[in-house]
Order: sequence, then structure tokens, then C-alpha cells
Amino acid sequence: MPSKLSQEISPFYVMDVLERAKEIESSGESVIHFEVGEPDFPTPDVIANEAIKSIKEGDTKYTHSLGIPELRQAISESYNKNYGVNIDPARVVITMGSSPALYLSIISLIEPGEEVVITDPHYACYPQIIKIAGGVPVTFRIFEEEGFQIDIDRLKKVITPKTKAILINSPANPTGVVLKPEVMKEIAELGVMVISDEIYHGLVYGTEAGTIYEVTERAFAVNGFSKFYSMTGWRLGYLIAPEEFIRPIQKLQQNLFISPNPFVQRAGVQALKKAGVDALEMVKLFDERRKIMIEGIKELGFNIESEPKGAFYLFIDANKINPNSHELAFDILEKAKVAVTPGIDFGEGGEGYLRLSYTTSTSNIKEGIRRLGEYINNKGITL
Repeated sequence: MPSKLSQEISPFYVMDVLERAKEIESSGESVIHFEVGEPDFPTPDVIANEAIKSIKEGDTKYTHSLGIPELRQAISESYNKNYGVNIDPARVVITMGSSPALYLSIISLIEPGEEVVITDPHYACYPQIIKIAGGVPVTFRIFEEEGFQIDIDRLKKVITPKTKAILINSPANPTGVVLKPEVMKEIAELGVMVISDEIYHGLVYGTEAGTIYEVTERAFAVNGFSKFYSMTGWRLGYLIAPEEFIRPIQKLQQNLFISPNPFVQRAGVQALKKAGVDALEMVKLFDERRKIMIEGIKELGFNIESEPKGAFYLFIDANKINPNSHELAFDILEKAKVAVTPGIDFGEGGEGYLRLSYTTSTSNIKEGIRRLGEYINNKGITL
């Protein structure tokens, strides 16, 4: 019989949407994909070529469990260049994606039953990862009318003696919000360990996203190559941790994952050293798409109080159409052939919302918005 944990874990609804969309496409119908947060651009050649070269040279064996020194050094230099912070490469741990980095951070920090505080709405997998690590996710609300920024007084109310960490995400999934520097500073001053998910760093528009290490050393930073370098399938991430956590994390890594992939790590070095121009060109195109999607969604009648300044998502209030976001998302998929993510995937605070990703062509964005407009008109709804 499956374990209680495995039976009770919540599904990742966006994958349910994607899988149904694929079924529809297999019957010959066209579906516009706004659901998945995955860059549609190919991985830059300089990265791919390095991996191919590394494989051909036989670099296919286990590496050091903390990752190859060259990549750890390159990450240290990247944080110094981008944020002006000095990170000892010995504090960098390479992982197979940012999700293992987040899991290792949490499981190295908490005892069973201790609490990790997260926003609501939040990235869909946060509560599940916390539960798998033996922790208890505790949420507090953020609101669109407040720019989806964290209210420190509201955060303070959920901190208890059992609170072991505050998990933040900036730029954020699903809201696209970039936390203000003063907010990050106030969070750090609460005296609780901070885990900062920085996977969308670099994907910002007309603003900057700061690292947690600009305001405190009492923190973990989680990051990776999937989003900024369009390397989702490569599974390459990392964490930066306080020195005293490195050996415990290393032992966990050895037992759970052994070591990261060698040729993918070599490619990561080239990403940091030579793919910056390619990545910034992708960011420029994402910004163009962002503007087109925002304009189109507003023309349909949606009120967007907080325009996203980071990541590649638009989080829209669809309560006037149907407050049940799961039901609405699948109805839109079946009738309009547009795949969107239900807001409930991101917590109770996301119910009534839909997340739209602009990781697709401008022509697809325009066609998807046209289809959404037809769907709304057929419902006879005025937004």
C-alpha cells in the first residue's frame, strides 16, 4: 500500500493541464500554451557545444559530490559581479536542478514538525517539498492591491517558536513580483533563517532583483540555469549556504544524489562565462512579449493592479468569469483551446486567478488572447 505521504501529496495542476493539452493536440487540434513556465528558446550554442565536447572527451563519470571546482568558482564570481557580494566557492553546492537544492536546504535546516513560512500565493511545489522534508508549511497572504509585496506585520504574526525558516521567491512565481530591497532587509532583520529562491534572477524588466546576501549572511540562496539560460531539461542548479551547513549537505547529497552530472556542469561554466549576451537577448524578447500580453489582457477587460516586473508570468484575477480556477482553466482548455494554469495551484490565495506564461511567440500570444476574448464573449460576461 502506498505511503500516507505519497497518497496525500498535492498534484502539480499545471502538469495536469499540460497533459490534457497534449491529448487534445494529438487529435489534430491546435492549443495555445500559456501554462508551462519554460523558455521556448533553444539553449545557446556555446552551452550545448561544451556539453557535446565534454561527452566526447569522456567526461561522463562521477564528480565531487559538491560539484566541480570550476563551476563553484564561476558561481562565486558571478555573485560578486552581479551583486557585489563575496561568496566563498566552498559554500556553493551544485545540484541536479534547483528543486534538489531547495530540498537539501530545508532538510539540512529543520527537524520534523518545525515550520517554514511561505507566502500565499506561492510556487506550487513549496508546501510539498517542505512536507517531504518533514516540515510544516505555514502561509501568510500577499495581495494584488499591495503589489504582491510582503507585509512585514502580517509576516510577523505567523512566526512562532517552531518557525525555522522563511522561504521567499523574488522574482516570484506566479506573480512576477520583485521584492523591494527594503522588504528583504526587514525580513532578514526578523532573526529567522531565510531561504531565498533566486531561480528567476536575470529575468527582470526595468528593475533589479537583489540577492539575499546583500542584506544578511544568515541565509540560503537557491538558484539554477533553467530559466535565464533556457536549460530546463539540463537539470542544473545550486545552493549557497552558511559554512556550517556544507558538510551536512554534502553527506545528504552523497546519499541521495551521489553527484551532479559532469558534462552538464562543464556546460554551466560556459553559460556563466560566455552565454550572457544570448541570455540577455532572450530577456529582451520576453519583455516585448510581456508588454504585448499585458496590453492584450487589459483590452479584454481584466484589471491588472500589479504589472509583473520579473519572471515570465501574468497572474490575472478571473473571479468574474468563474471563482473556481481549476474548473475555469479546464473549461478554457476544452472550449477555447488555450492552456492556462489555475490559480489554486499556488495556494488558497491564488484561487480565482489564472497564471499565464509568455514563454511563447508573439503570434501565439496574440492568437491566445483572441481565443480568450471569444471565450469570454460566448459566456456573455463583461469584465
